[in-house]
Amino acid sequence: MTTAEFDSVRSLARVHADPGVYEPQEDSLLLCDVAANSGLVPGARVLDMCTGSGAVAITAALLGAREVVAFDISPRAVACAQRNARSVGVDVDVRLGSFSEAAELEPFDVLLCNPPYVPSETAPTGMGLHRAWDAGEDGRVVLDPLCTRGAELLAPGGVMLVVHSEFSGPQRTREMLGTHGFGVSDAACRTIDFGPVMSARAEWLEAKGVLEPGRRTEELVVLRGDKR
Repeated sequence: MTTAEFDSVRSLARVHADPGVYEPQEDSLLLCDVAANSGLVPGARVLDMCTGSGAVAITAALLGAREVVAFDISPRAVACAQRNARSVGVDVDVRLGSFSEAAELEPFDVLLCNPPYVPSETAPTGMGLHRAWDAGEDGRVVLDPLCTRGAELLAPGGVMLVVHSEFSGPQRTREMLGTHGFGVSDAACRTIDFGPVMSARAEWLEAKGVLEPGRRTEELVVLRGDKR
């Protein structure tokens, strides 16, 4: 399947989230679009971290990746992603684990990640659906380890694509990736209306001074890191 023929919306419509698993949304779609338009995936060995329903990993497989491995810390998400891959008819190796487990494998050509990035008043605990978005007060519980460990997961010349919100510190991601051996560029951005989670936290974010009073939109950003 060529990039020109690829339809991310139609692809994600074939992926269904079980109860307790993150349903593919605007951030998933944006990351899939960037992956498709980048031309990086065909023939590549791809790692999808925080896979959830498997939407991004399945997209990579449909785009012609040579191999796709996906990780999530939720057993429920792993089972859901495995089922979705079988339903769509693609080969995705879905595993339980996170960065340490991924680092035990051979390095990858491309790393895709739609991590939890929504600021939360308390550090995330447990294994509920909230783990798909809750990311601590600064929204970086997963983003910081991704930035510090991403290079060890990629082969020389490998590329990382990560999507997150303006409220989870894209500039910090740029700086951290630059410090840890990446050339960094902005791959895409998209402004969307707040969903239920962000709407519920709007007053808290206003009180913190990071959200203008009355504003109910956010910018999603996909950053590209090229391993030097």
